[in-house]
Parts: sequence; C-alpha cells; structure tokens
Amino acid sequence: MRLNEQTLLEGHKVVLVPYKKYHVPRYHEWMKSPELQQLTASEPLTMDQEYEMQKSWHLDDNKLTFIVLDKVKWQDPDISEEDSMCGDVNLFFNDADDSSVAEIEIMIAEPSCRGKGFGKEVLLLMMQYGISKLSVSKYVAKIGMENQVSIKMFTKLGFSQVSISEVFQEVTLDYSITDEVKGQLAQQTSHMITQQYAKTIGDVCHGSED
Repeated sequence: MRLNEQTLLEGHKVVLVPYKKYHVPRYHEWMKSPELQQLTASEPLTMDQEYEMQKSWHLDDNKLTFIVLDKVKWQDPDISEEDSMCGDVNLFFNDADDSSVAEIEIMIAEPSCRGKGFGKEVLLLMMQYGISKLSVSKYVAKIGMENQVSIKMFTKLGFSQVSISEVFQEVTLDYSITDEVKGQLAQQTSHMITQQYAKTIGDVCHGSED
C-alpha cells in the first residue's frame, strides 16, 4: 500500500518506517530462519523473489507494511538504518464484506530485540495509525497455537479469543474499536510522532522509492 510510503512513526522504543528495497537483504536473512518460517507460516524465497514480494506489498491496496527499527540504534549516527531493523508489522484488508476490518500481524525477528516491550508498542502505534488513516473498526489476529507469548500480549492489549483451528494450529482473536477503545488508544499513543520519512536524519526523503 502506497499510503505510508513517506510516513515515519516514532515511539518511545521503536520507529516504524515503510518497507523499501534497501530493507530487503536484512529481511531475506531473517526469513531463512526455520523458527520465523514456522511462526509466520512462510516459505523461504530467493533474494529476487524477496525483491518482487517487497514491490508487490508496496503496490497492494490490501496490505500495509512498516519495518520496525530499534530506536536507540536508529538514533546512533554510526549505525545504519538496515542495522537498526528488528522486525515488521502488517495490516491486511481481506474481508470482502467489510473493508474496515484489518488483520494485524507482527514479527520481532531480531532475538536481541525480544522481551523489551517492542511488540506492545509496535501494535499500539500500528492500531492507532490504522484507525486514524484507514478507519479500521475491528482488528483480527491469527496466531500459531504454540506462540503463547504473542497470544498473551494480544490478550493483554484487549483482544478476545474468537476461535481455535486444530487444522491450521492457530488461534483467532479480535478487537472491536469502540469510541471508548479509540480514547484509550489515543491516550496510549499520545507520545507518537508522525513525520515525513527520510532514510537517515538530515538525508533527502526516500519516500518515492519502491
């Protein structure tokens, strides 16, 4: 989705930036991991296929993607943006009956970035962005049954279990966005700074890149 191609979201611990070509090599390395393949129900791709996937995601009106950066590393002028990468977060708009329903998916790929509260902040920032920019009225999350850490995190944030699929070994949760929830999310993300995306501080804007 091109909506966020020039958007950077800054939180306390993380920074969300649009998925660009120069992020692909690090992303490709992540997805060689059997653990991440299992958790994301993904098949390994070649580098060329990964570049094609990045391009298709960028152009797909039903998918919104941000790359997650470790803010401490991102702020260090000696560390590149690619070396600050720690995961990604996605919204999928695949409900044919209701375009305001979004499936939300998060991956904290770098082991050193886990257990630091990054996932929670990423979800809150992404949910607030989806509500304010895409009028999302309900979020859905599908999580592997073995991924109890993620299930617990989503539940703590207000998601409720809808169903369990023994066939796909996954749990489906959802979260309806009421006026009360909007107020809570706005308060929880009041620290979020939205700005025009540039690859590095002081660099020219890279928002026009695919």
